[in-house]
Amino acid sequence: MLQRKFSGLPVVDASGTLVGIVTEGDFLRRAETGTVRRRPRWIEFFVGPGPLAAEYAHANGRRVDEIMTRDVLTVAEDTPLQDVVGLMERHDVKRLPVVREHQIVGIVTRQNLVRALIGRTSAAAPVESSDTAIRERLLAELKTQSWAPTVDVSVEGGRVKLAGAIFDDRQRDAIRVAAENIPGVKSVEDQLAWIEPTSGMVIEPRAA
Repeated sequence: MLQRKFSGLPVVDASGTLVGIVTEGDFLRRAETGTVRRRPRWIEFFVGPGPLAAEYAHANGRRVDEIMTRDVLTVAEDTPLQDVVGLMERHDVKRLPVVREHQIVGIVTRQNLVRALIGRTSAAAPVESSDTAIRERLLAELKTQSWAPTVDVSVEGGRVKLAGAIFDDRQRDAIRVAAENIPGVKSVEDQLAWIEPTSGMVIEPRAA
C-alpha cells in the first residue's frame, strides 16, 4: 500500500472471489501505535465479550483475514455513476470493488470520480447561446429547485443580471451557480436583496 500509494486493497480467495477489503482505516486502531480503543470497565460490560474479542483480534491481528472488512459493498460494471456516488455517501466509503459473477474485475474510487469530472469539464467546448435562451434555461432550472425563490432575470450580451428578493443568503450563491453553469454566460451581476425573515430587515445586495 505504501509503495503503490494505495489506500485500500481488495482481498480474494484462491479462486479469485472477493472475500473482503483492507484499507488504511483498518490500521487506525492498532496495538503497535498505542491507538487501541480504551473504555471504562462498566461500558465494556454492556458492550459484551463478543465485540470486545473482535476488536482485540482486529487491533492485534497479523494476517489480512484478521483485520479486513468482510461485508464489502460492491457494484457491477453497468452500475450508474449516480448510484455509485450514492453508495459512497450513504456508507462513507472511498472505494467500491467492481465484480462480475463474484469475481473482482476492478475498483472505483473517489479519485476516479474526480478524474471523470475533470475530463468532462475539460472536454466541454465553449457554447454561444442567445440571451433569450440563457434566460429561459436559467428560469427553467430555478423552477425545478424547491429552494429557489422567484427572481427577475435579464440577459444582455451573455451578462446575466439577477434582481428580486431572497430569504436566506445561501440562496444567492446557489442562484449564481445555476446561472454560471449555463453555456454562453459571461458574467453574473447580483442585485438580489436579502430579507431577513425574523426581523424583516432588508439587506442590500453584496458590493461587487
